Amino acid sequence: MSFTKIDHYEKEYRDMHHDSALNVTEGVENQPMVNPYFVRKKRRVLSTDEYVQGILDGNITILSQAITLIESNNPDNYAQAQEIIERCLPHAGKSVRIGITGVPGAGKSTFIEAIGNMVTSLHHKLAVLAIDPSSERSGGSILGDKTRMESISTNPKVFIRPSPSAGSLGGVARKTRETIVLCEAAGFDVVFIETVGVGQSETAVHSMVDMFMLLQISGAGDELQGIKRGIMEMADMVLITKAEGENIHRAELAKAQFQNALQLFPTPDSGWRTKVYTCSSVKGTGLEEVWKGVEDFLEFIQRNGYFEQHRNQQNKYWMYESINEALKSSFYLDPDIESRIEDTEKRVLDAKLSSFVAAKELLDIYFGKIHDKK
Repeated sequence: MSFTKIDHYEKEYRDMHHDSALNVTEGVENQPMVNPYFVRKKRRVLSTDEYVQGILDGNITILSQAITLIESNNPDNYAQAQEIIERCLPHAGKSVRIGITGVPGAGKSTFIEAIGNMVTSLHHKLAVLAIDPSSERSGGSILGDKTRMESISTNPKVFIRPSPSAGSLGGVARKTRETIVLCEAAGFDVVFIETVGVGQSETAVHSMVDMFMLLQISGAGDELQGIKRGIMEMADMVLITKAEGENIHRAELAKAQFQNALQLFPTPDSGWRTKVYTCSSVKGTGLEEVWKGVEDFLEFIQRNGYFEQHRNQQNKYWMYESINEALKSSFYLDPDIESRIEDTEKRVLDAKLSSFVAAKELLDIYFGKIHDKK
């Protein structure tokens, strides 16, 4: 069959089916990719006074924008962010700060959602700051806590703010601490800090909270296997989650095992002996006992003076951490360092220079400039 006949049959078919619902109308060519009449409105830049007043008024939108300012890596935003924090500082410090960590699958987000609803029913305002794991390769982060905590994400007494860890734990820890100050100034009197899991981040979070909770699950083999001693020593309360149905017996057994293990640890500086609780976030059982345990702990450390002493130690720690961060930023943003560091790195990789000599060269340049300014 020739191409002429094929074209003839195709024309006959199109003529017969031009009214068919299956007929596809040809589109209009060369349409713009976006609406040509759409104009993006540029958000008005708020002044420092407007930020501070909005935070003190409890305006969640302005609070969120201020936290974004803190998290920004733009040096232009740094000065304004620090001024906002400084002016909010006299209105902060009146909350209870609780760190929450646990093995993957322990149900941290589910627990926070369940106890968060209970805490707000007791006339508290709750801020949940979740440090979300970032991809080391792409830098991307899921930031999924608002989707996991559906019932409290719409609660007007709850503010949820996920922060990507972005591979820089020290930077995120400092920014999280600054975020706590803004949340307290905005009237939130209970602050939960959820960490990425059992690991390095716990040490940083422990340096900014009044109480540290460790969530564990039962029925996963040896209950104490793989748990770092350091994490256990930091915990002021251990919770065995998912204590429901057929798992109740295993949860009680795990509770006894943990309680026995904790007896072997020396008494912490607070003088408080860590207690173990079982609870079910799904069924809502055991949550009242857990919160009563939180109140007992806080009353105990306030009565013996450890609460204020611990916060003073944290303030001292963060003074030095802030100095370290500022020195690090000043070094890497120095124009002479920026212009030389790539070449110095190449010489190290080509084995033409040792890493120690390379570091000394760059530091001599940096400190030499400081000396010359004197």
